[in-house]
Amino acid sequence: MDQTLYIPILLGTKREKRKSIWAAELVEKVGKDIEGIEVELIDPNDFTFPGDGNDPEGKDARYTKITERADAFFIVTPEYNHSFPGTLKRMLDSELENYIHKPVAIAGVSKTIWGGVRVIESLLHPARELGMVVTYTDLHFPKVQEIFDENGSLLDDAYIERTKKAYAELIWMAKVLRDGRDKYPRAT
Repeated sequence: MDQTLYIPILLGTKREKRKSIWAAELVEKVGKDIEGIEVELIDPNDFTFPGDGNDPEGKDARYTKITERADAFFIVTPEYNHSFPGTLKRMLDSELENYIHKPVAIAGVSKTIWGGVRVIESLLHPARELGMVVTYTDLHFPKVQEIFDENGSLLDDAYIERTKKAYAELIWMAKVLRDGRDKYPRAT
């Protein structure tokens, strides 16, 4: 049995000129260097989510397969008006069953000094309602425009270690929860 963990990195916005893509690409790059996991950057621009909610007509079959296969998730999202983008909400709402008892790490991105603190806080309730288990090792990208240059190259290597720390907790939790899902049937 393959023990490799599959961890999709969900980018939270379709916005043009988004700088959060740089943080998501860093999370992907760091993840690709960690043994025992497979990561994939999921850009909402590559999917279609018609309508609202978890109805069959509101799903994108490719995204459904990703969420079914996932052992954990790493959300990288900008903060919009003290919350998260509607794009991310739409992605998350489309696949309720596929998130249950899976861990999620969250990276908040902001152009201000707060580094997405409020977006992480605002995601806690929806993540819980979706059955996800949120890790305690939040990742913050404050003043994102000063962390990466205009081409998206990292300017502060401390973010590599911070990202590894976030992955360490996510991987531990993914292993524990995968074992639990395999050994114990879910209560209904």
